[in-house]
Amino acid sequence: MSDGSGSGLAYLLILGLPFLLILWLFFTQRQRAKQVQTLQASLEVGDEVVTTSGLYGTITALDDAVATLDVGNGVTLRFDRRAVGMRATEVV
Repeated sequence: MSDGSGSGLAYLLILGLPFLLILWLFFTQRQRAKQVQTLQASLEVGDEVVTTSGLYGTITALDDAVATLDVGNGVTLRFDRRAVGMRATEVV
């Protein structure tokens, strides 16, 4: 009779792979959160940015909660600072 060690390894893989996937997702999410936090802290007036909704603009005023963007032809829009997703120079 077989001692069943082969099936034990299979069960370990079945239980271990989802655990490793969850760990990988957790660490990549933390890395992305750190990148966003670094971006938010480094924003300055004059930066060309893209909002999370895809609107391009230049920061004309900035405080702790609100970023005012000039989107062209003198049109300025106020956005929650967290809505700034990236610098326009980072867009490929």
